[in-house]
Amino acid sequence: MSGSHELRPGRPEDAPACAKIVSDWIAGTAWIGDGPGYAALETAIAEGMPLREFHVIGDPVAGYLSLNRETQQVMGLYVARPGEGLGRALMDRAKDGRTYLQLRSHTPNTAAHRFYEREGFRVVERDLMDGSDGVPEIRMEWRA
Repeated sequence: MSGSHELRPGRPEDAPACAKIVSDWIAGTAWIGDGPGYAALETAIAEGMPLREFHVIGDPVAGYLSLNRETQQVMGLYVARPGEGLGRALMDRAKDGRTYLQLRSHTPNTAAHRFYEREGFRVVERDLMDGSDGVPEIRMEWRA
């Protein structure tokens, strides 16, 4: 891929752009509440990068995917411009060489659920309330 769809491993200097994408999503999502704030997001992303498989897309960064290698759980997938293939490209990278992935998604986030279902994920658990933000979640799995 080239241009705005270039994928590469995330670097610490990408944390501000990634935090802005999440912060903008929170600001535009009525059901999520206030969230942790930009500075806390930036810190959490920067600290999480070396612990996870972390991919960014675009120049400038237009999206990212964070993956826990041990549990094969997608911990975060956010794009600045939905509908342009950025999320699909990131998910394809996560699937590459794997036969299983899992993720959790907020129950009200039906647009994300449609995307994940198109990507082959299926709901395996509902009404999970052990997340930190108080919004119920579903758990989805993908198998090759």
